[in-house]
Amino acid sequence: MGFRIVKLPDIGEGVAEAEVSAWHVKVGDVVREDQPLADVMTDKATVEIPSPVSGTVAALGAEAGQMLAVGAELVRLEVEGGETAPQAAATPEAGVAVTPEVAQAQDQAAGTPAAALVPAADGLEPAPPASKPAAAPKPPEPPKPAPAKPAPAAAPPPRPAAAAPSSGPPRPASEKPVASPAVRRRALDAGIDLRQVRGTGPAGRIGHDDLDAFLSAPPEEAAPAPAGRAPRTGVEEIKVIGLRRRIAQRMADAKRRVAHFSYVEEVDVTAVEELRAALNQRHGASRPKLTLIPFLVQALVRSLPDFPQMNAHYDDEAEVIHRHAGIHVGIATQTPSGLMVPVLRHAETRDVWNAAAEVRRLADAARNGLAARDELSGSTITLTSLGALGGIVTTPVINRPEVAIIGVNKQVMRPVWRDGAFVPRLTMNLSASFDHRVVDGYDAALFVQALKGLLETPATLFMEA
Repeated sequence: MGFRIVKLPDIGEGVAEAEVSAWHVKVGDVVREDQPLADVMTDKATVEIPSPVSGTVAALGAEAGQMLAVGAELVRLEVEGGETAPQAAATPEAGVAVTPEVAQAQDQAAGTPAAALVPAADGLEPAPPASKPAAAPKPPEPPKPAPAKPAPAAAPPPRPAAAAPSSGPPRPASEKPVASPAVRRRALDAGIDLRQVRGTGPAGRIGHDDLDAFLSAPPEEAAPAPAGRAPRTGVEEIKVIGLRRRIAQRMADAKRRVAHFSYVEEVDVTAVEELRAALNQRHGASRPKLTLIPFLVQALVRSLPDFPQMNAHYDDEAEVIHRHAGIHVGIATQTPSGLMVPVLRHAETRDVWNAAAEVRRLADAARNGLAARDELSGSTITLTSLGALGGIVTTPVINRPEVAIIGVNKQVMRPVWRDGAFVPRLTMNLSASFDHRVVDGYDAALFVQALKGLLETPATLFMEA
């Protein structure tokens, strides 16, 4: 028997390290060739690492959530006919916690027997080597005479009981109780907060009588909770790893580095919703179901040529703006693992039906964990929507290095004054955020107004430019 070390492979795109986001095996598991061992995550995507051979898992090189450098030991497998790993390969990467199982497997692979572990009261501790003879017990020492104890001091005469209890409302935190050092010492020994004791001396000074009265009649305890309302205890600790950690890092980085500002406009979506419902009723059986997103994509395609600064990336380190000719719309999608942004590429080449089908395919792939790496990167502007939960107004965070994001809020039927009378109209707010380092407020307002005009007259979405 020997060991086979599976190292973290070079995933490409200049990635020097990756996070172990999930383990599919544990120490002692028997694995087959090509069986998934772990998922590792980079800035671009999550990659599944398969086993190159069949064997038994002897050690794991990291815990879930830890970073590993390319070439570092990921898994150590015990295989038949394998070669014993050299001592240099058994050295763990700096900063990687090594469990007792990992240390034992590494020592065995290096030819050095690992110290046996025996249970202890607070965990595991190494047992003494079996080959070393036990030392002879030392003869018992004669007991030393105990030092003489001093005679107890005479008890002080009993103090007269106070006429009335001196417990009162607590003093403010800024008010210091007035008391002698002896009273303070007694209170400290008894575990009493002097701010809870009402003093009867001059200027509220607390004396020994006040302290005795407090000890004989302390404040009443709080009433127990009503029946059926037992207090909840315990704290659940959840380690932030994998996609959730990537989201946290990207959101914090965006808020730190992007000069966000938001612009909100109300849009009358009555006409576009009537058109959408009519198209779904007419072609529902033969074409993809239309949501509002494909119409918004068409509005972006029609308006962005007049506002090229919105379809851009800003490299703030090089201080260069990259304006893109192709319109690649990121579609923010909630998945069981967290928020992902699959990309609808070259939206300018798609009609409303094709856009609807591709948006549906990308969303399903993201939710099922099947989205390819290039489908999750490269967007130039992002759409985000919470659907019926969209609220009145949102302030979406820009998907850096983009400079604009459009948020869709829920639709509400409102009375609108038109032609001398109030009429019911379906309205919706568009909440857009922009990078003020690149986009001026005036241009942002014009851009959102252009989207509003296209959505309120949906026939213009299908006119040739």
